[in-house]
Amino acid sequence: MSQPAFRRARSTEAKQARETAILDAARALGRDRGIRDVSLTDIAAEVGMHKSALLRYFETREQIFLELTAEGWREWSAALRADLTARSSATPAEVAGAFAATLSARPAFCDLLAQAPLNLERNVSLEAVRAFKLLTRHEVTQIGRELTRLLGLDEAQVLDTLATATGMAGALWQIASPGPRLRELYTSDPRLAHAVVEVEPRLHRVLTAFLLGTTTAAPA
Repeated sequence: MSQPAFRRARSTEAKQARETAILDAARALGRDRGIRDVSLTDIAAEVGMHKSALLRYFETREQIFLELTAEGWREWSAALRADLTARSSATPAEVAGAFAATLSARPAFCDLLAQAPLNLERNVSLEAVRAFKLLTRHEVTQIGRELTRLLGLDEAQVLDTLATATGMAGALWQIASPGPRLRELYTSDPRLAHAVVEVEPRLHRVLTAFLLGTTTAAPA
């Protein structure tokens, strides 16, 4: 059976609904295949439109995934802050645990964190990058208030902590998701056991060491 002919959204509400459908399709495909393996044509086909029609709503494939990265930042920031605000006090290891747990629970977001600086920010308009950077800075500021309250971190230390946490989460997710053939290789040869990575425990260890060093370092 052939698909019904695509109809261009005319009203503001219809346009918003179409944009939501595109983002939903990209999110699902990225979760199933990994961001790198999803093309603009794939997204268009999933929504049921031609690629040229999809470009009326988003300027590039990268803009679609950058929008999803921004969405991921808002959602992750809210979850992390909910954990931190519930604590009257916390050790560096406990704060690191909150970061590790909330990030590892969001594998698609970790994938996006790795892709954003590599390519998502490089094929969109400057205004799209500006909006994305301002949004992430807003979320960092909100998280930073809790880090200052719990650990006494200053602004530079907050920025270092968030850069370390999100950068490591993105990198570790890529390492921990090698694909079935490579995973089989790593698990079949004991000499390659170090290549099998679990995101949460390693991220917890790295962030604990980082925060312990940050909170005990003598002032310059």
